[in-house]
Amino acid sequence: MKIQIYDTTLRDGTQREGISLSCDDKISIALKLDELGVDFIEGGWPGSNPKDVEFFQRAQELPLKHAVITAFGATCRVSGIPADDQNIKSLLDSKAAVCTVVGKASIAHIEGVLRTTQEENVRIIEESVAYLRQQGRGVMFDAEHFFDGYRLDPACALELLKTAERGGADVLVLCDTNGGTMPWDIGRVVREVAQQVSTPLGAHIHNDSECAVAGSLEAVRAGCSQVQGTINGYGERCGNANLLLRTKAVFMWQHFAAARIPISTSIRKRLAIGRVL
Repeated sequence: MKIQIYDTTLRDGTQREGISLSCDDKISIALKLDELGVDFIEGGWPGSNPKDVEFFQRAQELPLKHAVITAFGATCRVSGIPADDQNIKSLLDSKAAVCTVVGKASIAHIEGVLRTTQEENVRIIEESVAYLRQQGRGVMFDAEHFFDGYRLDPACALELLKTAERGGADVLVLCDTNGGTMPWDIGRVVREVAQQVSTPLGAHIHNDSECAVAGSLEAVRAGCSQVQGTINGYGERCGNANLLLRTKAVFMWQHFAAARIPISTSIRKRLAIGRVL
């Protein structure tokens, strides 16, 4: 099983206090990430600010050798349809080949934040994913607050994953958005989920309990084929999983613990000699 490395430094990483990247900065970092061998680079949230709009325009001309640029956004609004949704339109206007769509995966947030029903949340997730697929985009579904939602109501959280799967999502990303799930619980939940869906799974773990890297490794051990994170663990609050530590850990695990998990050759070479960004 090849592990995909998905970097969100240019979006999630910039939510850290004190970090502000110009468009030129984001272009330079994207080129370095491609050189490192990252599989996916999340460029930002198109339509949210002029800087991200400019980045996606310029990114179309980048001479990338390995990485795919992805655009981040949300499902269509409650009671709306994707074809009329400005956020969905911005994803398409970005020209990114892959769109990462975030949707609520906890009944607490469905009812308390979206102020809607499980049935309506199911509809907007499935229709948003399906619409983007119909427009020729690859789609990754970020199940926001998945681990908290699974703890509250496993059936509800699983239904939302199956909904994105029906819509045609290429990867179902399980998010520990609050960063409070322990690594052993992450592994257990991933194993349980893998028995219920056939779409590849990913993991996006925040670092509020200082366990993001450990949780990500447990997710891989349990069956996730994509891991998301940022360079140096940058991100909001306590940050995200540190891709440099995590990828080196996978590298060491592969060679010293015989885990036999292939990752990018260029990443292996650079980590072996200590070269980072």
